[in-house]
Amino acid sequence: MTWYTLLVLLVGAERLAELVVARRNTAWCLALGGTEHGRGHHPPMVLLHTALLLGCLLEPAVADRPFVPALGWPMLVLALGAQAVRWWCIATLGPRWNTRVIVLPGTPLVARGPYRWLRHPNYAAVVVEGAALPLVHSAWATALGFTLLNAFLLGVRIRCEENALAGAAPVPAR
Repeated sequence: MTWYTLLVLLVGAERLAELVVARRNTAWCLALGGTEHGRGHHPPMVLLHTALLLGCLLEPAVADRPFVPALGWPMLVLALGAQAVRWWCIATLGPRWNTRVIVLPGTPLVARGPYRWLRHPNYAAVVVEGAALPLVHSAWATALGFTLLNAFLLGVRIRCEENALAGAAPVPAR
């Protein structure tokens, strides 16, 4: 369980790094006239992601969940792959990436990197990670609970984002 605890703590540190990047990017976007949308769903998202990490630590310990190699190793690969996709999204969007929905006026949608293939690749990575990370150590209740709550919250988030992007001023033709 020690290596799994270390893994979850490293993911927690990664989340803190994301929040630092997001805070810097929020300031940049707002300074350029960006408009924030859906502010109300951000705190529940932070709470849900925090609960995921806590569940990953608590469930295996309290419920005596074993490490099952046939499940744990593939889930570890998926969880690490999800992290790679998340940071690919962050790198692709640069200062436009955020944990909040902020639309910059007059900027086109990004269509490179993982956005060439998926409209919301970061959310796909979150879905994979939310199931895979707990299952590395057989925390199936945490994986199921996060997946169900996240499905609802992502529905809210994606509708908010799509509405915000649809309402953005079109980019002038060149």
